[in-house]
Amino acid sequence: MCSAHSDLTAQAKIRDAAIAHFARDGFQKTNLRAIAATAGVSAGLVIHHFGSKDKLRSVCDDHVLGVLVRRAHEAGTPDLLREFMSNPEEYHLQVRYMVRAIEEDTPAAGRFVDTMVAESEAILRAGMAEGSMRPSSDVRALAVLTVLSSLAMLTMPPPMARALGYDRFGPEVLLRMALPTLELYTHGLYADDAPLKAARAASEASQEKRDE
Repeated sequence: MCSAHSDLTAQAKIRDAAIAHFARDGFQKTNLRAIAATAGVSAGLVIHHFGSKDKLRSVCDDHVLGVLVRRAHEAGTPDLLREFMSNPEEYHLQVRYMVRAIEEDTPAAGRFVDTMVAESEAILRAGMAEGSMRPSSDVRALAVLTVLSSLAMLTMPPPMARALGYDRFGPEVLLRMALPTLELYTHGLYADDAPLKAARAASEASQEKRDE
């Protein structure tokens, strides 16, 4: 029993060390020896438990995706930024891992995005059904937009952070952006619906031309 428990503990340590290295150094640059050293185990034990770096990465993918989706679902919001803001330090590593996967266009990137969009769409539809969110003409596109805006915020490049007076991107930048973001989601931006009417008219005109 103790041996099995130790194995599970070793696997978790290796997985967590791998997540930290993959998030910080990227998937290609990270090697198993570095992961083993951080986890306090031998490289051979990493191979014993996971077989290869690709298989270890797959385990990390599943773990991080599970954490992020579970937390987003529990928060009851399609906005990844809001969930991140609820505890920046706790979720920074998982979010950075996901961002790294998207930046490097790894196999996990598609799964991350597809899952978050699907989860966001489900939350949006539930909110609209219960009346806590306004209806949308295209819920799927709105789900993509919310995920896109959250990811864009979380991958803010240094020049954008400096535009707000910060040396680098971090929790302080997110705190600065939190209220304007939620104001936009809650109250909207335009004082009237003229831009929306113009966009609808343009869309309808474009559709009529396609139908001719």
